[in-house]
Amino acid sequence: MSVTFRPRPSVVRRDAGLYGYERALARRGLGPIAGVDEAGRGACAGPLVVAAVVLGRPIDGLGDSKLLTAATRERLFDRITATAKDIGVVVVPPGEIDARGLHKCNVEGMRRAVARLSCDLGYVLTDGFPVPGMPAPSLAVWKGDQVAACVAAASIVAKVTRDRMMSDLDQRYPQYGFAVHKGYVTPGHRRALSAHGPCQDHRFSFVTVARAGRGGEMGENEVGAGVA
Repeated sequence: MSVTFRPRPSVVRRDAGLYGYERALARRGLGPIAGVDEAGRGACAGPLVVAAVVLGRPIDGLGDSKLLTAATRERLFDRITATAKDIGVVVVPPGEIDARGLHKCNVEGMRRAVARLSCDLGYVLTDGFPVPGMPAPSLAVWKGDQVAACVAAASIVAKVTRDRMMSDLDQRYPQYGFAVHKGYVTPGHRRALSAHGPCQDHRFSFVTVARAGRGGEMGENEVGAGVA
């Protein structure tokens, strides 16, 4: 009877350093290792961007993209894209999110980003939740962008890519302030929605946008439907 060996990288101590998961998997011969993360899940405008990254040499300063300054993210983005073994990026437009649902688009976006990698993967680390249908064994890592270097790198690539896209949208729709809030629900964004209504790059399945489209008043604490 054959027995399938299933590694348990989850026993890695969370204080083992940002490269602890990668080192543990590499010792078991499970490289290359891809990290996968997204940006824009909680926004009510703009795309969802998913990135998969296979790192090359170690990069100092990696971390959760949301906790880094914009200048630091840009600097790390340049280093990641210059030294990574492989990168895959998927952009999911607002219309697809409305039609298919946010979580479904997120899960499929992760699969598609990994599918764009050209290397023969040994393992995949995803941020937050499991993703079935990966081409290699995978593990969902809680707060993976804070504890696994490849996931942190993916979070930076996804966020910088998306932030640049939102700055471009700001040139088309300056009345919303996309360059400032990047499509997330802020007091300024709510006021712009109340004044101008939504544009085609808003997510109409989100409560905040749907109510603005109907001309209704938005509550101070309203967020998009299904936002995690």
